[in-house]
Amino acid sequence: MQFIETLEETVGKKAIKKMMDMRAGDVKETSADTSELYRWVKFKPNTSIKEGVKRFVDWYKIYY
Repeated sequence: MQFIETLEETVGKKAIKKMMDMRAGDVKETSADTSELYRWVKFKPNTSIKEGVKRFVDWYKIYY
């Protein structure tokens, strides 16, 4: 929901949400471990959801 709420805030519109039961393959929570990525390519992600969504929306508006 944090992603959807951030997207709503960034775009300035409320999403039409259809809440449904969990489906096969859905996960309630995840905690990514990026330590292997860092060991391979020395990259550690540090962009917040809010900043990432804002950058995506800005790009989308320009592109489309």
